[in-house]
Amino acid sequence: MSRIALVRGTALPLRGDDVDTDRIIPARYLKAVTFEGLGEHAFEDDRKALAGAHPFDDARFASATILVVNRNFGCGSSREHAPQALYRRGFRAVLGESFSEIFFGNSVALGLPCLTLSRENATALQDLAEREPGTLYEVDLDALVVTAGGLNVAASLPAAARDAFLTGRWDGLNLLLDHFEEVRAVARRLEERG
Repeated sequence: MSRIALVRGTALPLRGDDVDTDRIIPARYLKAVTFEGLGEHAFEDDRKALAGAHPFDDARFASATILVVNRNFGCGSSREHAPQALYRRGFRAVLGESFSEIFFGNSVALGLPCLTLSRENATALQDLAEREPGTLYEVDLDALVVTAGGLNVAASLPAAARDAFLTGRWDGLNLLLDHFEEVRAVARRLEERG
């Protein structure tokens, strides 16, 4: 199983409250049988509307692995495509003021930690990313701290999600595969009961 205890990388600041899943990945991309290629369509409509001025189109953030957002990120529909698009775009952690409950759950199941920060700290991290885009950010899920430049800010993560990331139990498929003989034994018992 794959533990996630520390995420390192540069950050992309995405400002704005109530960013819904329709904006993260437009509905026309929900027809896909797999999630392959969704990353290139993340925020596609917003990016077109801003004609290259969207943070996702800013070359300074092209290799960012940490997304810094504001309040109620991922609200709207329950589509799992939204965290999938972000993950396939290369993000490995999302830092924000708050997250939609369903978006958060879909992110945990994918191995994409979403840590909560105060508004002041989210803004400070966004400001730093804009001012110094090459700054290395460290997201420590064990200590629940984010460090970047001279900043050292507290973060929070529900205990169950934190434990799942630190133990690797977020990865349900690999958890089943690691215990495949037990799964097979249960299946046989259920077949016998008929």
